[in-house]
Amino acid sequence: MHLNEVTYDDAKPIEGYGPGFFRIAGEVFQGPILTQATGTKGWEGFEDLSPLLALDVDVLFVGTGSEMGHIPSDMRMPLDAAGIGVEVMSTPSACRTYNVLLSEGRRVALAVIPV
Repeated sequence: MHLNEVTYDDAKPIEGYGPGFFRIAGEVFQGPILTQATGTKGWEGFEDLSPLLALDVDVLFVGTGSEMGHIPSDMRMPLDAAGIGVEVMSTPSACRTYNVLLSEGRRVALAVIPV
């Protein structure tokens, strides 16, 4: 088996998460967050569309908490119209998938609700 070290260049992957928080580049963020290669900030949840519509990414991963859930159609439809691909999954799965694609240099973002 051949193992490769994962590198992220200047991007900052999700290092950890737990009840109500996320750790990115040694910094702890409480509550929902929106992160991409250029930075991380708080996010107000599914009703907070404006920062999502301003993203310049190909895919937005949405983490819905401990369990996979659905996002409201009034959230998905504007994102689809803006040409932003949306993948909805549980928060742990969204964090892992985001990190993998981030390491590949892909244009991705992550909007997640804590577990």
